[in-house]
Amino acid sequence: MFESVKGLLDEHADLQKQLSDPAVYQDQALARKLGRRSAQLNGIVEAHSRWKQLSDDLEAAREMASEDPEFAAEVPELETSLAAAQEKLRRLLIPRDPNDARNVILEVKGGEGGDEAALFAADLLRMYARYAESKGWKTEILSSTESDLGGYKDVQVAIKGTSNDPAEGVYAHLKYEGGVHRVQRVPVTESQGRIHTSAAGVLVFPEVDEPEEIEINANDLKIDVYRSSGPGGQSVNTTDSAVRITHLPTGIVVAMQNEKSQLQNREAAMRVLRSRLLAHQQEQIDAENAEARKSQVRTMDRSERIRTYNYPENRIADHRTGYKAYNLDAVMDGDIGPVIQSCIDLDEQHRLEALGE
Repeated sequence: MFESVKGLLDEHADLQKQLSDPAVYQDQALARKLGRRSAQLNGIVEAHSRWKQLSDDLEAAREMASEDPEFAAEVPELETSLAAAQEKLRRLLIPRDPNDARNVILEVKGGEGGDEAALFAADLLRMYARYAESKGWKTEILSSTESDLGGYKDVQVAIKGTSNDPAEGVYAHLKYEGGVHRVQRVPVTESQGRIHTSAAGVLVFPEVDEPEEIEINANDLKIDVYRSSGPGGQSVNTTDSAVRITHLPTGIVVAMQNEKSQLQNREAAMRVLRSRLLAHQQEQIDAENAEARKSQVRTMDRSERIRTYNYPENRIADHRTGYKAYNLDAVMDGDIGPVIQSCIDLDEQHRLEALGE
C-alpha cells in the first residue's frame, strides 16, 4: 500500500524547491498549480511522518518490553495509534479528483413547478450563499433571470475559496450538489393549503484559474447579441448588451445579460464557458479511461433526483447516501455540512473499495 509514498515524498520535496525560487512567481498560473499540488501532498507528508514515528516507537517499546513494565504497558496503546495512523495514510493515498482545489461556478435553474420552482431556486441559492459564508468563501452572482414573484428562473454564481488544500476546496465540497433537488411544501400561490411538489436543477462546474488553461478557437464560437429582458420578458435595456455564446464543437451555450456593458457580459460568458469546457474535458477523460476514478455519488446530470426537501416534516433526505435529518430549517439557512459530508464519506468508501480491488 505504501509503495507509492516514496515517490510522493520526493515530489513534495521537489515542489518545495521550486516554490522557493522567486522566478516561479513570474508565472502566476504555474505558481498556483505548484501550490495546489504542494498543498495536496502536505497531508500525505505529515501522515507518513506520524506513521513512521509511531512505527519506530512501537518497535522500541517491544524491544524494551521484557525489561521494563512501563514499555510493555505502552505497546497496546502504540499499536492502536499506529493502526489509526496507517488507516489515515491509506485514505490520503486514495487518488483525488484533480479539480478538488478549484473554485466553482454553480448554476440553479427552476424546474417543474413554475413560480414555485423559481422561488425554491432562490431558496437554494440562499442556502449555498449562507454555507459559503460559513466556510469563509466569497460569492459573486454572474447572471440571473428573475421570475415575476421574485424567484429565479435561472441564476449563476461564482464561489471562491481561500485554500489551496484540495480537501478544503470549494469543488471538493460542492461537486456533489449537481442534480435535481425536489421540494415538497405549500406554495405561496396556493390558497387551499395543499402540498405541491416542484424541483430545481443544480449544475456545478470547476472554475478555470487562467484562460490559457482551456484553448478556445475563435472560429469555434458563434456570438449573438440582443437586448436584455427582465421578469415577464419586458426589455430592461435599450441597447444590445446581452450576449449569447455558442461553442460549436460541443454545442455548449452560455448567455449573459446582467451587466449593462456588452463587453462585461461577454467576459462573464467566456468565464462560464471555460468552466463548462473544463468539466466537459474531464467527462471525456473519465469515459475514455476505464481505470479513471468515477464517483458513484457526484453527477453532472440534472435529470437525477438527488435530494428531497420536505417542509411539512422539516425533513431533508439525500437519496444517494441515505442521509436523513429533521432540521430542514437549519439546512436552508446554510447548515448543509452534514449532508455534504455524507456524500464525501460515501465517495471515499467507493474509492477505498476500488483501491483494494
